[in-house]
Amino acid sequence: MILTKLAKKFTKNTQGVTAIEYAIVGVAIAGVVAAVFSGDDSKFKSALTGAFSKITASISSAG
Repeated sequence: MILTKLAKKFTKNTQGVTAIEYAIVGVAIAGVVAAVFSGDDSKFKSALTGAFSKITASISSAG
C-alpha cells in the first residue's frame, strides 16, 4: 500500500525530468564544441582565427 502510493507520487513528479534533459543537451553541445575545435587542421578554427586576426588588424590600424 505504501509502495503503491510512493510509485504513484514518483510517476507524477516531473520536476527532475527537465534537469536531466538540460544535462543531456549540455553534454551534446559540449561534444559538438569539442569536435569542432579539436585538432590543428580544423577548417572552422582556421576561419575563426583568420576572422579575429582581420578584426584585430582593422582595430589596430584605426587607432
